[in-house]
Amino acid sequence: MDSSAIADRRQLRRKVGFWRIVAVLLLVALGFALYSVAGGDLVVNRGPQIARVKISGLIQDDTELLERLKKIEDDNRVKALIVSISSTGGTTYGGERIFKAIRAVAAKKPVVSDIRTVAASAGYMIATAGDDIVAGETSITGSIGVIFQYPQVKDLMDKVGVSLDEIKSAPLKAEPSPFHPASDDAKAMIRNLVMDSYDWFVDLVADRRKLPRDEVVKLADGSIFTGRQALKNKLVDSLGGDEAIRAYLDTRKVGKDIPIVDWDASGKRSSFFFSKAAAGLLNLFGYGDLVKGEDFQKLMTEKLFLDGLLSVWQGVGH
Repeated sequence: MDSSAIADRRQLRRKVGFWRIVAVLLLVALGFALYSVAGGDLVVNRGPQIARVKISGLIQDDTELLERLKKIEDDNRVKALIVSISSTGGTTYGGERIFKAIRAVAAKKPVVSDIRTVAASAGYMIATAGDDIVAGETSITGSIGVIFQYPQVKDLMDKVGVSLDEIKSAPLKAEPSPFHPASDDAKAMIRNLVMDSYDWFVDLVADRRKLPRDEVVKLADGSIFTGRQALKNKLVDSLGGDEAIRAYLDTRKVGKDIPIVDWDASGKRSSFFFSKAAAGLLNLFGYGDLVKGEDFQKLMTEKLFLDGLLSVWQGVGH
């Protein structure tokens, strides 16, 4: 083969390689567009899956989380739900809404509550929504109870010489107030409010854990328990982690080969799920030899969203 033929062949290879790269980049852009139009819905994970939702930090009325649970409830691909909880609690109303949303999911598919580190107060309230509760041996749970706190700044105001006058329609309006000690009637009103919510919480635990109410009342003094203590008191069903969760789901005919997919908040999952979607699209269109699954996803997550689209090709094969 003469030198001109060799040069022509090399030029042809460069052209083919260039257009191949362009095609791949177009597919990646298409994947991102599809991902954006779908509002973050998974493009690749179309098969059966076990959804996992992580609830951490302060529990409150979380519209995004409730919408996510609704999607899980309605998605026929999802065969079960794992609710992984790491929270010291939050508002009773927030816990109530999340509890009801999880129970709506449980009406259609198995739900396992996974207590990680701590699931206390409203965190435990949410955990009781699961059909089965798995806890770590040294995790912390319990704290069944309700509290109402308010600041008192009257002494500070007296020291700085500031007073507050008020005219109100009735003695209990805007009580308790941080500007003066609560009256006996105000304290009684707040206590009635607290005890009504407390009774609701106790009844919920008694119903969900199939325990006599008087036994729950003994546990509902605000005490916290380790996972081992909670198991002894029948507040959880078993100790362990993923294996215990899988074992329970197996009894509900949810196969151990079904993958667990994290359904994170859209802002947290965008880069990870986009990388999975892009990898899936490349495989779908016959470019699987250019990606190595997890390596590509890691590259997309760590490089693409830091350095820009062309950085996709940096480090491949290293």
